[in-house]
Formats: sequence, C-alpha cells, structure tokens
Amino acid sequence: LLPPLLLLLLGRPGLGTPGQGAGTWSRFARLPYPQDQLFLHDTFPDGFLWGAGSAAYQTEGGWRQGGKGASVWDTFAHRPATPPGAAPPGPLGGDVASDSYNNLFRDVEGLRRLGVTHYRFSLSWARLLPNGTAPPNPAGLAHYGRLLARLRELGVEPVVTLYHWDLPQALQDAFGGWASPVLPRLFRDYAELCFRHFGGQVRYWLTMDNPYVVAWHGYGTGRLPPGVRGGPRLGYLAAHHLLQAHAKVWHLYNDHFRPAQKGKVSIALSSHWIKPQRMTEKNIKECQKSLDFVLGWFAKPIFIDGDYPESMRSNLSSLLPEFSEAEKKYIKGTADFFALSFGATLSFQLLDSHMKFQQLESISLRQLLYWINSEYNNPQIFIVENSWFVSGTTKKDDAKYIYYLKKFIMETLKAIRYDGVNVFGYTVWSLLDGFEWHRGYSIRRGLFYVDFQSHDKKLIPKSSVLFYQKLIEKNGFPPLPENRPIEGIFPCGFAWGIVDNYIQVDTTPTQFVDSSVYVWDVHQTKKLIKLDGIYASKRKRHCVDFAAIRLQISLLQEMHVTHFHFSLKWSLILPLGNLSLINHTLVHYYQCFASELLRVNITPVVALWQPMIENQELPVSLAKYGAWENTETVQAFVEYARFCFASLGDHVKFWITMNEPSVKNLTYTAGHNLLKAHAKVWHLYDKEFRRSQKGKISIALQADWVEPACPFSRNDQEVADRILEFDIGWLAEPIFGNGDYPEVMRAWLHRINGVDLYNFHLPYFSEDEKKLIQGSFDFFALSHYTTTLVGSEKEDAVKYDHYLEAQMINDITWLHSPSRAAVVPWGLRKLLKWVKSKYGDVPIYVMANGIDDDQNMVHDKLRVYYIQNYINEALKAYTLDDVNLQGYFVYSFNDKTAPKYGLYSYVANQYEPKPSLKHYREIIDNNGFPGPETPELLCPEEVALCPECHFFRTRKSLLAFISFIFVAFIVTIFFITYYSKRVERR
Repeated sequence: LLPPLLLLLLGRPGLGTPGQGAGTWSRFARLPYPQDQLFLHDTFPDGFLWGAGSAAYQTEGGWRQGGKGASVWDTFAHRPATPPGAAPPGPLGGDVASDSYNNLFRDVEGLRRLGVTHYRFSLSWARLLPNGTAPPNPAGLAHYGRLLARLRELGVEPVVTLYHWDLPQALQDAFGGWASPVLPRLFRDYAELCFRHFGGQVRYWLTMDNPYVVAWHGYGTGRLPPGVRGGPRLGYLAAHHLLQAHAKVWHLYNDHFRPAQKGKVSIALSSHWIKPQRMTEKNIKECQKSLDFVLGWFAKPIFIDGDYPESMRSNLSSLLPEFSEAEKKYIKGTADFFALSFGATLSFQLLDSHMKFQQLESISLRQLLYWINSEYNNPQIFIVENSWFVSGTTKKDDAKYIYYLKKFIMETLKAIRYDGVNVFGYTVWSLLDGFEWHRGYSIRRGLFYVDFQSHDKKLIPKSSVLFYQKLIEKNGFPPLPENRPIEGIFPCGFAWGIVDNYIQVDTTPTQFVDSSVYVWDVHQTKKLIKLDGIYASKRKRHCVDFAAIRLQISLLQEMHVTHFHFSLKWSLILPLGNLSLINHTLVHYYQCFASELLRVNITPVVALWQPMIENQELPVSLAKYGAWENTETVQAFVEYARFCFASLGDHVKFWITMNEPSVKNLTYTAGHNLLKAHAKVWHLYDKEFRRSQKGKISIALQADWVEPACPFSRNDQEVADRILEFDIGWLAEPIFGNGDYPEVMRAWLHRINGVDLYNFHLPYFSEDEKKLIQGSFDFFALSHYTTTLVGSEKEDAVKYDHYLEAQMINDITWLHSPSRAAVVPWGLRKLLKWVKSKYGDVPIYVMANGIDDDQNMVHDKLRVYYIQNYINEALKAYTLDDVNLQGYFVYSFNDKTAPKYGLYSYVANQYEPKPSLKHYREIIDNNGFPGPETPELLCPEEVALCPECHFFRTRKSLLAFISFIFVAFIVTIFFITYYSKRVERR
C-alpha cells in the first residue's frame, strides 16, 4: 500500500457532477512516479464478486434447435457477401459456436472449477420469443430454467442480460428494429416474460449490453447487424429508443417485481479510455467530449438528469432527438448500479474514429473508473465485462491474455484502494471461447479453450484458468514475504563499483612535455614563435600531464565507490593487431589512470576487450579477415593480453578477459574461438603473471533473466530453460561447468538441423580443449539489466523467435524505462540463484546493472527505485539464498560515454550528479540496508594497492634504522652548533 501521506496527496473524488470528470487527466499526471505505477500487493474488500461471462449468440449455437427463431445476427452471418468495412464473421458464424445449448452442464462445470461467485449470461430473445412477441417458446424457457437451477445448486449468482445484440429478425423485418418507436414497448413485454419466469432466481438484471454498438454500428454505419447504413441521424434515433426501452423495463421491475424478487436492474454500458496528445486545456476538453459521445451518450441520461451531454447537444444540433421533460424524469435514475463493460470489444475496434476527436485511445481501466466516479455521483460500479484477447491459433498457454487480466484487475484494485472508487464486482470475458462478433474466430477471449472443429466441443482449461482461480482464492494479490524489502548489510570487502564502457581518453600533452623552444613576440604578433631546430632537454612523462584523468578521478571519489570497471581499446593500443605498432601514449594514459585510482583507494577493474558496433572493437586487420571466426584472432588476443598484463599488471589486480560478448551476434564458430581465446589468456595469466601480480581474472557475461510467461505451463518453462542455455549457458557451461556446450543446445540444434532453414552446426571441443577451457575462471562476472517473459505459443510474429520457437511476452503491469526495458528487481535474485544452482558456490560479481532515462529528473526517480530494489534483491540472494556475492556495479558512470544511463548528467561540458548518485552513495556508505536490529559489522580498514609503495612496505626495518640515524644526525648537529656558539661567547 502507498503510505498515508501519499494517499492524502492522491485525493479522493467528491460527489460527481457533469464535467467534473475532466479533472481526471490532470490528477493522474500529478501522481507520484514511480510509486503510483508499482504493482499493488493487496486484497479486494470482503464480499467482492468474482465472475465470468458469456453471450447467447457467441456461445449457444443451436440456431435451429428447440424452436428458436432467427436473430439479426443469424441473418447477418448467413449473408453471401460481407458489407464494406466489416470483417467476415468466419466459416461457422454463430450457428454452432461453442455449442453451449447442448452442453449446459459442461459450462457450469467450468464455473465450478474456477470458483466464481457469479456468472453473467444473456437470454436469447429469439429463443424465448421466436417471433419477438408472444407466444413464448416452452423449450427456450425450459433451457434457461435448467441453467438457473444448476447455478443455484452450485451457489453461483446469475447476472442475466435480457438483450445482447441478437434482436429477433422478425422484429427487424416487421418494424425496422430499434429505428422504430414500437420496439421499447415490445422489449418491455419480453422483459416481463423473463421477470415472471426467472425473476425468483435472479438478483442482478442487465437490460441490454453496449447500446452504443447496437445503435451506431447497427443502424448508423451498418458494420454490425442488422447492417442498416442509416447514417448518424438514424444511429442517434436508435439510441433514443434503446434508452426509452431500458427505462420502461427498469420501471416495470421497480413497480411490479422488486418488492417480491428484491433484485437490481441496470444497463451494461461500454466505454473506451482516451488521453490527450498533449496536456493542454483544449485537448482535455476534447477527451471529455470523446467520453461524452460514447459513454455519456447513455450514462448521463440515466445517472444524472435524463438528457444527453451538453457537448453532444451543442455539437450535433438537429441530429440528436430530444426528450420531453416527462421523458427526462422517466429515464433519470433508472439504474441500481453502474454496469461497466471495458475491453477488446469496443477499444481499438468498434470505437468510431471521429469520436476520438484527434486524441489518443488508451486502455487505462483505473482512470476510466475514476472518471465515472467523478462524473456520475460516486455510483456503485459492477464491471460486467473485461479482458483482452489472444490469437485464434492460441490453445492452452494464453500468456498475453493473463497479463492483460492482471493489469485490469490490478487497476481495479488501485481504483478501490487509492482512488476511493466503489467497485463491488468483476467479470472476466469470457468463460469459454466463442464467436467474436465482427472478428469471427480470428481471436479468442475465453478462459477455456474450445476446438470449434471438434464434435464434442470439450472445454480445455487454459493457463488463464489457473491464474484466475488462484486470484479468486486469494481475493486479489496479497503481499508475499519475497516481495518485501529486507534489512541487512553486505560483508566486509564487498566491491561497490561503477562502470564506464570506455573511459574518456584525452592524451593531449601539456606544455611541460613540449621540448621545443619558443620566443614571445612582444612587439608585433604578441604570440609565441617556435624556433626551428632548437630543443630543450626532454623530461620524463608524468601522470599529472593528463588533465582529463584528474577530473574523472574526482567524480569517482564523489560516489564513494571502491571499484571502477572500464574496458581497454584493443584497436587503439595495437592498431595493426600485433606488437609491431604500439600506442605507447595511450598505454601510459591507462597506466596513469589506474595508478591514480589506486592512489584514492579505488580498485581498477579492467576488461581487455568489449565488443562495440564498429569492427567489434577489434583491430581493423583482424576485423577485416573474419574477426573471431578466424583462429588467428585467438593468438592475436593472447599476445595482446600478454602485453597488457606486462604493461598494466602492476596497477591492475582485477581483470576481465572479455566483457559482455553478445551471443545474439555470434556465430557458433566465432563463439568457439572466443572461448578458446579466453581460456588461453586465463592460463597465460595463471602461469606467468599471477604469482608476481597477485591478481584475479575471469570473463563477464551478459545475463538477463528469462521467466516462463505462464508460470503453470511446462511448455513455457522448457522455452525459458532453453533460452537461458542459449543466452548464458553457451559461454558459461564450458568455463564454469563441464568444459563443453550445454546438452540442451546440442539437442535443440540436432532437432532443428533436420530443417533446411536452420542448418547450423555447433563445433566440438577436443578433450585437450575441454581441459583448457573448464575451470578457466576465478569468479563469475555477469551483467544484468532486465527480465524477459517467454512463451511457447506463437502470438505475435514480430516478437516470435522462430529459431528457438519462443514468443516474447510483455507483462504490462511491470515498470518500464523510456526505452521499454522492464524493471524487474526479483529477476536478479532468481538469476543469482540459478547461477549458484548450476555452477556451485562460485564467487559472483554483478559487473553492470542499470536503467536508462530521458534526461528528465522525473525519470531519475525510476533509477533511484531501480538501484534501491535491485541491490535489495542482491542482498536477499546473499543473506537468504547463501549466494557467494562479492560485488555490485552500477551502469553507468556518466551520460557523456553512455547517454541516458549515467549517474552524472553531461550538459554544456559540465558533469552534474543526479539524485540517483546520491542515493547509491548512501547505500555504499551503509554497506547495504542496515536496520535497528542489524548487528554492527567491524571491518578492518583497507589500504589501496600501491605498486610504488611496495618497496617501502617490504623494508620497514631498514626504514626504521635509517630514520633513527637521520634523527641522531640532526640532534648531533644541533648540539655541536649550540656548544660552538657558547664557546665563542666566552
């Protein structure tokens, strides 16, 4: 939960009046970031209603069974040609659909399995009254009677819709459907039949569903049945009659049935959400107008004053029918609760583009709930339809559907807990797959899968069934221990670091190293004139000659870090790829930089090679001839490493052979050679340099966590395991494991190599090479930035990896950076546990961990949150999971070398610390997150490794003796001088 002060800042809406909802956009723009966007772990109020829904034409089928008459949808689906602008209804239409008419107990069993409290379904007007009017159809009455009886046995509350778009065709033919003023009376007669036969078993009635779609697309655009293209005037007239029909039915129930049946009646209104292109007063008014034209069109007459919104009246002039004063009074207040439908039926589908008023459609249920609350006098809200959709080819693992459900339900919870909105029930749409109106069978929205081609139409539970079932059991998202931050500190000697891919190199010499002689022309040019052929004696280079180093060191000192990680530039140190040409100036610069770091007690962590876009940061001669696919690059890397160890090894005790080699861009041959190069360099250091330099060396791998999109799915788990092996295990298993590639990789490649499209071969190591590579590490270094969800079902071709048969999924409840990187702190903990489980108790360093911003101080708050929570998850791995974690490095040092990732901004040649830097420094100073009960950790003060000081540290006795002789000499001179002067005076 948000803290009380924050809840106070959020504010709660008061009593609504027309137009008051316009404050919604500015209110949500002011909410604290990122706290307000975090997932809310909490539960719904006691007694909250959880349900699922369906509609008769979408699922019943049986269109010619049991005396059913034709509906406008039956006629529309059987048309030989599809009207312009409408999608084909599919090969089956709704003739059979899910065949719920013949599988009533099957559907109810699905409800029992879910554990829902209510079931929303619609009655087929044409099944009960085949001609739209009396006499009733006994078979139809018996069918719904059996359904209600079975629901009563299970204790499931029925929520019954009288009319869900399937108007009897006879009424369309005889009267012109809802274009006729006769329809409200006929609808009242149909409702009376339903109240008399079923009212004793029903407490919640909905007169009709989504009148906007019926009126606008049924009688205005003709996109949906009955397909009348009457234009706006007829669309508004049909809506006028729909409102009158609803009011008649409400008054019928209120006057004649409520005293005995004690039920409630409302109307299911659908809405979109809209956001301004820019936060201007004009755009906000246009957003308000958009909601008025869709939701307010029906909601304002019913919930406020019996008349249409003022924005419609002023913009539509004579197109909009008028209510008499008596009609306004009759319509006003004809709803016992606000029944809301929100999701894939209207949003981005059936919303007329003109009704967006050039603003941007969005799917924020929370903001819509707040707007309704503000606009319509804080009504009780019952969400009677909500969900998204998956592809028609998706069968069991409907991860995309789950994460939209998670988003919508979490937003509902926030609306209740944060915004004070009175929501008392939620309905998933739908219970089972069915005919999806204008989109036919191209999408699915059911919790249960139905094979429409099968004869028995069995219900197969999707992963979303398990998700929704557990959510109902827990009544929301209760806080879990693993979601809470912990208190504690890291061990003594823990490495707190910062990363800069490549340090700022400025080898411009100062005037003090220029041996030329100059004359100052004081009379004419006032400039220095160089004298040719005359040179002063040269002096030795000093580190103070590099002014750029001092600035960078001072910035690092401000952070209080203990380690600084950067990469050398192979292409610049050895431009030709061998020792025939050495950039000694650059090498000296690196030497100076490392020694200056040591001088201020910062340990340099140096990578020999890090791939970059241009030539992979290899010398041109190597990049030109195959790069890592050429075995000569392996030997060249070994010689380059030997030179670096010899030149910099006195200053550098923490080496990385290769930093973040990108497996996405590696061929299997290149990866093979890269591993051999790393191993040879490790053994080179181990045999020739370790004893004298006393350093450590390993490889640093990029390791983002991969999570199965459906946590209950074995198939998704297999995909996640496969990607982890291809992304991390490919290079990690030979080094930290058994000396060879992961078995998962070999098995997968063996399987797909039978397909011509993927003729890839993973090389084999010889036994000697396995021995060379296995164990070539001193620690496990990894870079971690985010977590990815993967699934087995192909849903989105753009995000589908055909090679690994993996669908990338986005959890839209996660925080995301401006570049859309997901902020998932717990992914780091899972990764660290995975590394330990695979490779044992190896020392681990998180060598890079960071997030981007958009140069806006608001978004640096996201980085503050990111650093705080990722480090806390690292602490959990260390303290709770016993992971041998020895260091953590933030990425990155500054925006100049890593734009948008730095802890220092760089503007107008100036470095400025961001708030996240100060926050990281505080964590470093505390060595974690100490609490009142955290035991004090007394660490011996560490002394920086200083090569120049080695001579003195190893000769302390000699230094003491020399000091004694020097002091004795001074004292002797003093006494000789003193007594000599006394003699002279005498």
